[in-house]
Amino acid sequence: MSFDHADEQVVQVQERGRKGWLPAFRDAMLFKTAYAFGLRRNEARMLDAVDFGRNPDGAEFGEYGVVYVRHGKAKKGSPPKRRSVLTVFDWSAEILQQWNEEVRPLFATAGTGALWPSERSARVGFSQMNARFAAYRDALGLDEGLDFHSFRRSYVTHLIEDGWDARFVQEQVGHEHASTTAIYTCVSSDFRTRTLRRALDATMEAALRPARRA
Repeated sequence: MSFDHADEQVVQVQERGRKGWLPAFRDAMLFKTAYAFGLRRNEARMLDAVDFGRNPDGAEFGEYGVVYVRHGKAKKGSPPKRRSVLTVFDWSAEILQQWNEEVRPLFATAGTGALWPSERSARVGFSQMNARFAAYRDALGLDEGLDFHSFRRSYVTHLIEDGWDARFVQEQVGHEHASTTAIYTCVSSDFRTRTLRRALDATMEAALRPARRA
C-alpha cells in the first residue's frame, strides 16, 4: 500500500473543499500506524487516544515511545491479550502527535476517547477501513490479494531484514511462538509482499510531506 497515494487523496479532497477530508486523513493515519507498530486490524481500530506513553530508552519519541495494545488476539475463551509495542520509526511519533493533538479533535465524536473516531459514531468501523484500503489498493493497481494484514507482514519483514533481533520482533507483534514470526520473515519472496515493500520503501518519506507543509 502506498502511503503517498493515501496522502494525495487527502490533499485532493481538502483542496476541493469536500466534506470527506477528515475521514480520508484519519484512514491515512490509521494505515501508517498499523504498519508502524505491526498491528492487527482490530488492534489498530480499538486504540484509544491515551494508549501511548514514554519509553525511557527512546526519549526522542516523546509521549509516543510506546503503544499499549489492549485488544490483542485472544485465545479461545480468553480475554483479549495485552502487550506494549515500542516505537522504532521516528516518523511514527511525529504523525501520531499531529493526529492526536491537531486533527482528531476536529471530529464531533472525539470526546469518546477513541483514537480513530468516525463522523457518526465513537469509532471507525471495519467496513469503512476495508473499503478505504480496497479503494487505495485498486487505484494503485496492486494485487487483489493484499489486505490490511499486509501492513503487519511487511513490518515484521522490514525489522528482520534491517537487523532487529528476532525475539524482539516476536514480542513486538505478540506472537506466542517464534515459528510464527519465522513464517512472516519468509514472505518477502512472495509477490504480494514484494509489491507492498516497493510501495512502502518508495513513499515512506513522501508520506509526511502534507504534514510538513501544514
